[in-house]
Amino acid sequence: MKEIIELSKKKMTIDRRGFLKVKGSVDTNLYFIESGSLRIFVLDEHEEQIIRFGYKENLIISLDSFLTGKPSDLYIQAIKKTIVKVVTKEQIDKYLKNENNQKLWIKILENLVIQQMEREIDILTNSPRERYERVLKRSPQLFQEIPNKHIANYLRMSAETLSRLKKS
Repeated sequence: MKEIIELSKKKMTIDRRGFLKVKGSVDTNLYFIESGSLRIFVLDEHEEQIIRFGYKENLIISLDSFLTGKPSDLYIQAIKKTIVKVVTKEQIDKYLKNENNQKLWIKILENLVIQQMEREIDILTNSPRERYERVLKRSPQLFQEIPNKHIANYLRMSAETLSRLKKS
């Protein structure tokens, strides 16, 4: 992954609550978070549904738009002031001309897909306690980086339920 991050020639600073991407826009960049935190969400009839977080040393991407070059329904917003390194699709395409680099890229994409599938299964089949425990096990740093109200939304529970689960 270090090789991909080193492709970056540009940094961006996103102020707290600022948007890196909004619904209806095309975004063919990959971002490496140097500091801060971001959330990816969709807006469902005026209610936000958080689907992913990114914080220090994470990659974050609007994968649908990146892969298709088409507008996405996703928003990417800074939770706190965030600095990202930007890697463009052109830089990645050039990097992928090497077969070994293609293997690394496939592993990164596979990891993203697996993480998303695990999350969907959690949401559909597990109790709030099980969802909380799985996320705590998988991503303990999340609880240091992200406010509880956003974690509760991500886990599809109220902030009060999350607070009770954390205390027990």
